[in-house]
Amino acid sequence: MRRKMTMMMFALVMAFSAACSNGAGNGKESTNNVSETNAEAEQELKGEIVLWHSFTQGPRNDFMKQAADEFMAAHPNVKITIETFAWAEFYTKWTTGLLSGQVPDVSTALPNHVVEMLDADAIIPIDEVIDKIGRERFYDAPLKEGSLDGKSYSIPLYSHAQVMWYRKDLLEKAGLEVPKTWAELKEAAVKLNSPPDVYGMSVPMGIGDMLSTRFLNFYVRSAGETLITEDGKANLTSQAAIDGIKYWTDMYKAVSPTGSMNFKTLDQSTLFYQGKTAFDFNSGFHIGGVETNSPALLDHIDAAPIPKVNASDPDQGIETSNIPMVVWKESKHPEIAKAFVESLYEKEKYIKFLHSVPAGMLPALKDIAEEPAYLANPTIKKFNSAVKVIGEAVNKGTAIGMENGPKLQSGIITSQSVIETMFQDIVLKNEKVEDAAARAEKQLNDLFQIAK
Repeated sequence: MRRKMTMMMFALVMAFSAACSNGAGNGKESTNNVSETNAEAEQELKGEIVLWHSFTQGPRNDFMKQAADEFMAAHPNVKITIETFAWAEFYTKWTTGLLSGQVPDVSTALPNHVVEMLDADAIIPIDEVIDKIGRERFYDAPLKEGSLDGKSYSIPLYSHAQVMWYRKDLLEKAGLEVPKTWAELKEAAVKLNSPPDVYGMSVPMGIGDMLSTRFLNFYVRSAGETLITEDGKANLTSQAAIDGIKYWTDMYKAVSPTGSMNFKTLDQSTLFYQGKTAFDFNSGFHIGGVETNSPALLDHIDAAPIPKVNASDPDQGIETSNIPMVVWKESKHPEIAKAFVESLYEKEKYIKFLHSVPAGMLPALKDIAEEPAYLANPTIKKFNSAVKVIGEAVNKGTAIGMENGPKLQSGIITSQSVIETMFQDIVLKNEKVEDAAARAEKQLNDLFQIAK
């Protein structure tokens, strides 16, 4: 009955959304002995599993293929079929797949996805894998995000956090300091705005992505509030939220390219990669993007903490993403899925995975973060300051909407484009901020009510 109700909820959410849019230890022994302690059991592995992952970029995609090939070579009676989906596509794929029974054996996920998967009774505990690797090696927060009733249903693969990226050369040339407040960011962005060569920054509002939600969350969290209240209600009409909406609307009009009205993640990031924006918000993945698109700019970028309303305000945790893997309840061979996941954490293999996007993916294992082989990567050494800023942000933040613990509402607020539609209505239809915010808040609360 619970699963049936959850499936109905998914269908109602999709329909409602469409209608709205139209109007401590190092644990080394555990790692080194994985193959020894499971040798006999692993020799008996036999069957076929399907792996879904969202590592669409070349190096990470290549790594997963190689990891699967190596696992199959070690277990000749195992076949792993890989399917790759971008994150937005993945969400649609698994939610609709639950209705038809077309889900994988094992997959990556986002923290907000895991909450919905748990509500749908779609994934199984993975405690034995965590314990074999060494539970004490993992940071506590990522494990808690995937826990229910004392059991762990997801295992963190890596972490990253949102920080402010900026062009050092442009700031130095203009005699500007790195902004510490939102007012300072706007002032600097306006001074550096020189389109079409360089925009102060891009403010993305594209439907079907979560970037407007992310940007608004930056402001609201920096003010000490949350987009989802402790009792599970949407917060778009508090003073901090209204101020944040007005701030980003003003920034869009002042310094953002017109096309950013429809920008999604890749559109947004590419401008910074190409040197077309002076500021942007993202994780350490920006380093690899700049290196690929404009390697000459690598010496001119750096990261800083997300601005505050007032410089003297206390530091707030903003947005951290702890990307996990899960094993699906429908799997006919969960033992194979779990063994494959476990294999990814073998030290040399795991470091190779992290180095496929150096500084973009921070270790989920505490001891690996201090491992000389991990730290020796040239990119990590070059961007040591930025990595430190990201690391500090990781330890303070949470997934959007999960500041008060895992909530089903967190998946809805980041997937249904209600906030993105609100921003478009304000800019394109000249709707009053307070009216648009009130309507969007009601839409979200209606969706939250359906999900209960």
